[in-house]
Amino acid sequence: MREVTLRIRHQGQPESEVSRAHPDVTLRSVSSLTGSAAERKRIVELTGPAGEVAAFLDEFGNAEPVLDVEPFSPLTNDRVFAGVTIDFYRWDSIAQRLTDLGVHYRMGTTIKDGWEHWTLYLDDDDSLSDIVGSIEDAGNTAELLRDVSLEEVEGREHLALSRMLDDLTDRQREVLSVAIDLGYYEPGADVAVKDIGDAVGIAPTTAWEHLVRAEGKVMDEVGEHITSHGM
Repeated sequence: MREVTLRIRHQGQPESEVSRAHPDVTLRSVSSLTGSAAERKRIVELTGPAGEVAAFLDEFGNAEPVLDVEPFSPLTNDRVFAGVTIDFYRWDSIAQRLTDLGVHYRMGTTIKDGWEHWTLYLDDDDSLSDIVGSIEDAGNTAELLRDVSLEEVEGREHLALSRMLDDLTDRQREVLSVAIDLGYYEPGADVAVKDIGDAVGIAPTTAWEHLVRAEGKVMDEVGEHITSHGM
């Protein structure tokens, strides 16, 4: 079995289009769809600057296939959970397209800067070109980010690491990588957040914000790993 990660520009669909207009906001689906017939609901998590998150939800709520957006968290937070109700008959669903193709995929898709990130699990007889062709035949753009055999890695640890990396934005991965390369986490290291910001080319406060969010996501995953192993 192979693990394949695609990023998809879902042309004309509210999540991708609104995300494109608010590149500092990351949207992650945290539940499956519930409901029947046309009206379906799911829960999403949005992270980013509070003002941008609020603007994202406002614009998203006005999109034609969206019936209702119900924030569960204060919009003054930089992490907001919300219930989203859609008209499923007017929604071009990548998940449904993958299901129709008999493809296994990971729940918890993330959307950042207009790109949806999908992780698929393919059997040896699954055709990646057919899957990409089906997505692009609908007018979308699909790019391959990763294609690895699960036999080459430790299964559970690899899946956890893969999920964690997918949760990080490109900038968060960059800042965290630079921090590690500079020795920021080494005992007694004389490395400041300003040094990280200078290396990346961003302000210290911006570097700190990206680093804190990246560390939070990494520690959440580590915590889940420890709990699941009874350690």
